[in-house]
Amino acid sequence: MSPMERPAELVIWRGGSGPAPAGARIYPTLREALAAARDLTADPDALPWIVTEDGDILSPHWIDRNRPPGRRPCRPV
Repeated sequence: MSPMERPAELVIWRGGSGPAPAGARIYPTLREALAAARDLTADPDALPWIVTEDGDILSPHWIDRNRPPGRRPCRPV
């Protein structure tokens, strides 16, 4: 099975907030977790991180660098 089709957890941190995440959700696929992270562009304080089933951690910068052409970054540059 492709890594894009395996489960992943999206964890939302808030810029300037305390040491705990603001929320987390497990998605059926990494593809869905990436789409949800990219949908957070309207919230400038949201810092999406993704943890894959294999334990890889995708930072907000990684998510931005690998977004589809024409999509806004999930984090202000």
